[in-house]
Formats: sequence, structure tokens, C-alpha cells
Amino acid sequence: MTRFSWAAVPSVLAIATMLSAAPVAAQDVAREDTVIFDLDRTIKDPNNFNWLTPGTKRMHGAHQAMWEPLFILDFSNGQLDPWLGESFTSNESFDVWTLKIREGVEWSDGEAFNADDVVFTVGMAMDNQEISSREAATVRNQVASLEKIDDLTVVFTLKEPNPRFAVQNFGVLLFGSFLIMPEHIWAGEDPATFAFYPPIGTGPYTYTSSATNRAIWDRNDEWWGAKTGFMDLPEPQRLIWLESGGEESRAQLVATNQMDAAQNVTLGTFEGILAQNPNVIAWYDDLPYSRPSVCTRQLEINHTVAPWDNVEMRQALALIIDRSQIVNIAYEGTTEAAETMFISFNSMMPYIDAVKEAGLGLSDKSDVPAAQALIEANGYTKGSDGFYAKDGVAIEANIHVNSASSEYTRTIDVIVEQLSRAGIKAKSIPVENGVFWGEVLPFGRYELTYSWLSCGSIYEPWTSMARYNNRDVVAVGERSPGFNNTSRWNTAGTAAYTEIVDRMGALSPDDPSVPGLVAEAYAYLAEELPFIPLVQSTKLLPFNTTYWTGWPTADNFYTPPSHWWNTTHQLIHNLEKAE
Repeated sequence: MTRFSWAAVPSVLAIATMLSAAPVAAQDVAREDTVIFDLDRTIKDPNNFNWLTPGTKRMHGAHQAMWEPLFILDFSNGQLDPWLGESFTSNESFDVWTLKIREGVEWSDGEAFNADDVVFTVGMAMDNQEISSREAATVRNQVASLEKIDDLTVVFTLKEPNPRFAVQNFGVLLFGSFLIMPEHIWAGEDPATFAFYPPIGTGPYTYTSSATNRAIWDRNDEWWGAKTGFMDLPEPQRLIWLESGGEESRAQLVATNQMDAAQNVTLGTFEGILAQNPNVIAWYDDLPYSRPSVCTRQLEINHTVAPWDNVEMRQALALIIDRSQIVNIAYEGTTEAAETMFISFNSMMPYIDAVKEAGLGLSDKSDVPAAQALIEANGYTKGSDGFYAKDGVAIEANIHVNSASSEYTRTIDVIVEQLSRAGIKAKSIPVENGVFWGEVLPFGRYELTYSWLSCGSIYEPWTSMARYNNRDVVAVGERSPGFNNTSRWNTAGTAAYTEIVDRMGALSPDDPSVPGLVAEAYAYLAEELPFIPLVQSTKLLPFNTTYWTGWPTADNFYTPPSHWWNTTHQLIHNLEKAE
């Protein structure tokens, strides 16, 4: 098990010193009135809050404290909880949607938030191809036109029917949603280059300061929500997002009460924290401590790169991978092997069962002899060095992985070892977060990569499956729209798959024919492998109750515990000062 060492405590003290010396608002705020969240990456440009362009622009507090969503999906029932919006309804054919905005919402500078802001921001995404965020690309692909009816009403006309339009774009389905910006500030600016600094939002916190390793937000006691009676002011007076510097450092910060909410840690590290600080909790009170997360981990395969353009070579990869080893080594037993592309929530079990009943479920074990038989059938022979080659050229597997989390790199280290033992020269290529999401994935600049791009389905299957349609296939070097089908999977099988998924997409999510359509389409995924599902994602997130209580847990599940999501607004409003 991974354990952290207290020998690094001086670095933690240095962080604390830095924090105390950081620029603050007009008055100091006591530690017991401050919530400190872990930030697992460097803020590349602290003076840029343009979320429409790639990079860390929102998860250092911007969309958790300042930018509020229109709605937030309730994971338990698939319904949208109102926030800035009051309702979002469609016509019978699901191609015209009417948004009703809550009355009395204000930007922090006192200007009204209304239909003009919605029409302006969505129109900005529709009219500017250079705006590259996934949310903007999705809206651009779906919306044909929109119209302001009055100050609190906007009508969206879609390019084609979409029963999931509201939740997919404006409901914080995963991580974030399409965020509305203030027209009175953005108007006349170039949306591809505008820095939006200093930023404003409608949320109960306003921007105070930031640097490459932290961002500070202070409560706005004139927040519209409290003035209108929508919700009380949250108790914390100050919120700080602090770059922890890695797992060992974040463990020390939490254990010494210098951090309240940490990013993912391994089981060994969490047990080390508990030994030092009994006030720290996780999703469960006991093993496995961690909570199942929403994005199944996978190995993405670029279909334009030899030898992975050969379906049998992709099948060989899938046979070599031993998911049980990934579970036991990379995750220390805190997750489970993926049986399908879908997350193992109860709401998704009808579709998982349909795939398994069709004989398309995955084993957690490898079958290396079968994989080697496929490799040898394609003309490769194993040399004295133990690696397969043909015409003097060895099979190589270069796997790009986002270096932002040890979860990612540990998983790929296990896979590299498995492939190497089976006779494939495998190598991990760690890349910085901004490069990974800004260059590697969207432009197809990889052979293999660790990702979770089939993510999206929480209570129905279409959202995830639609990400691998043939309409979104572009050449390597062109940006994949919405990060869809970055594998460049484009065969007759893709076309057949797309047709089935399109039929599914036109149906209401609760239509009884959907599970059968899932199994029919899934046969093409299982055969041609645009990606290989690996494990169910879990997050072991330490929360410190020394200063604050009310954190989401299995016994208090009011919102996901993912404090880098747009849903963090709900979390913050539920925090209470410890007695």
C-alpha cells in the first residue's frame, strides 16, 4: 500500500506560509470561517477566466462558487433541480425547448441576469467555430436557432429532435454545464481571446485573487439568492482552492487541518491520514471508503495508426489486459473491473444486463495465449528479446496519459507491464493536463491513450453511446467535435452502429425498446473496439470535519462529493461550522 511520509512536512509549512501571505480582501478571514479545497493542477493563467477555451479556467472555484448553472441533475431520479432556471420544457417532438429563467437573479455587479445573457452566450458559441470547449461544441452541433420571448423566456429550436437536450447541455450531467456569461461585459469582445478578468458571476462568492497555485473567493452578502429567498447565504465566508502538489502533500495538508476537502488518494494514503486525524471522513465509514464515480476508465485506440488500424490487433490488446490486476495494484482493491462501457449505478443495470445477456460483457481476466495467436496470425514473430516484430519492426504501444493524477498514471503503468510481458513494446507518455485535453485527445495525436470519453450516461445509455457516431469523425489534426469519436472509428460497422444509436436517441429514455437497441449497437463496439473499457472509476476523497460538517457521504447523499464539479454549489450551501 502507498503510505505518505511526514518527512515532507516542511513543504506543507511553506504552502501555509504562502497562503497566509497571499493577497486578501479588505479584512482577514479566520481559518474557522474558511473552507480550503484541493486543486490537483496548476492554474496556467491566473488572469484568464474564459471558460470557452481550453485550460484550467473554471475548476479552481469559478464554476463551484461564482458561475451558477441553470439546473442541476438529481442523480436519484433523472430530474432537473431548478437553479438559475425555473423550468425547461419541450414540445411533443423534442425539437423545440422553452427555458423559463428565475426572476430576480443578478450578476454580482448588480446587473440583471436575463434572457439577453442566455441568447448572447449561446449565440456566441453557435457563431464562433474557434470556441473549442466541449460544451460550446455540443450546443453548436444541436441548436439551429434561439429566440428571446421576454426577459425571462428563451425558445431553442434544435437541428433535430433531442429528448435529452436540457439535461445534456444545462443540467450538470457531468462535471459542468454550458455556462451563461454577462452580455454587458462580453459584448464586443473576441470570445476566442477575451480573458474575462476580473471575472464576475451570479454566485454567492466573488473573485478576490489568484496565482498559479491557488484562488481565493469571498462571500457576497448581497447575493441575489438570499435577497429573493431562493436560498440562505452559505456559512463559509471565504473559499480557497489550493494546489496541493500531489498525493503526499495533500495527505499532510488534510491530516494537519490545513485543507478541508482533498482530491483522490489511494487506500494506503487514506489510512495514513486516519491514523493522524480521526476527524477525516470519506464516502463510507469503512472499506472500501471510496465512492463509485461516473466515468468508466478506458483505453482509447486511434484507428488511423498502424498496427491498431487492424481490428485483430485491437482485439489482441483487449485480450492481454487483465482488469483484476488494475483493480488490485493501481486501485488497491477500491474499485471493480468494468464489464461494459457503462458505470455500475443501479439506474444503468438494465442496459448492462442487456449487454451481458447478449454475450458481450467483459472478463476481468486476460487471455494472453489467444492474444498472441492473433498477433502471430498477422505475421508477427517473437524475437529473442521477447518482443513481437515483423520485417524487423517491433510492435510498439505508446500510451499517452494525463499526468494530473496518480490514478491515471498508476493504471497505465500496470497496462504497460502487461503488454510488455505479452511481447509488445509498451511505453507510458505522461503529458500535462492542458496539453492532454487541448492537443492530444481532440486532435488525435496519440496511438493509445487513457481516458473516459465514453462518459456521460448516468440514468440512460444514449449519451455515452452517441459519442462514437460516424458524423463526428474528422482527420487527425482536426479537432474532434465535443471530444466525440477521437478514435476516428469509421467503418461500415460505425455506420450501422450510428443508425441504431440514432433510433435510440429519438426515443424517450424510458422507452421499453431501449435495452434491446443497446445490445444490438454494442455488438459493433465489442467487435471493432474504438476503446477498451478497463475499470469502474472510484474516488476516495478525504473530507475534514475539524472546521466544517455537512459533507456528502453515503448516508447523506444530497449531491456528488466531486468538489471540482459545477454541483459544488449544493455542497457549499450544506456546509455548517463544526461545534
